[in-house]
Amino acid sequence: MTTFPRSPRLLKGGIVLVDPDTGQVLRIISLQYNPETLSRTLQAQALGESGDRSQALRLKGPPVETYKLEAEIDAADQLEFPEQNDAVRQHGIAPQLAALETINYPNSSDLLTNNSLAAAGTLEIAPTEAPLTLFVWSQNRVIPVRLTDFSVTEEAFDPNLNPIRAKVSLGLRVLSVNDLGFEHRGGNLYMTHQQRLESLAALSRTGTFTDLGITGIDDVF
Repeated sequence: MTTFPRSPRLLKGGIVLVDPDTGQVLRIISLQYNPETLSRTLQAQALGESGDRSQALRLKGPPVETYKLEAEIDAADQLEFPEQNDAVRQHGIAPQLAALETINYPNSSDLLTNNSLAAAGTLEIAPTEAPLTLFVWSQNRVIPVRLTDFSVTEEAFDPNLNPIRAKVSLGLRVLSVNDLGFEHRGGNLYMTHQQRLESLAALSRTGTFTDLGITGIDDVF
């Protein structure tokens, strides 16, 4: 099938895993189909929640922001050309599912190393550090996140019971400078994200008291 040569290139959302120390890209996971909806929630971090009324307007830091999305994965397109997609022919969409699932898994080699250290009598073993996970939704939204929820519904299977169609629900929590600090690579990305939001807010049309049906703040005091 041919496409109009000047048609815009469809961007895909996805996840990028980065080494937090070196900045090396470890894996890029692009979503096969962009979700139809993307849900976000913000929970303010206010000092007033502690009950001190004199601090009710003070903020402890950026809000806790979470994303929820549902992605579809389907092997149908790839199975049209099985000779070009040997992994899909042998395993269905299991590799794509595994790439998402293992985001929250510590590396098996690290687990084995820690087990060996424990067996040798090491008193303190540092927890395994996971890669920095970035949620990418265009060049204007590259955000450090933690995968908090993962659920998958496998909907169709090949003769060997490999999944060939599935829906994956992802819950992501944005990691702010409160989580990572200002010197961390992810903290720098978060600050870029917040500053971009502030720039966008500045472009929004300022309302008037007339819009609100009052002539000024004095009307309500």
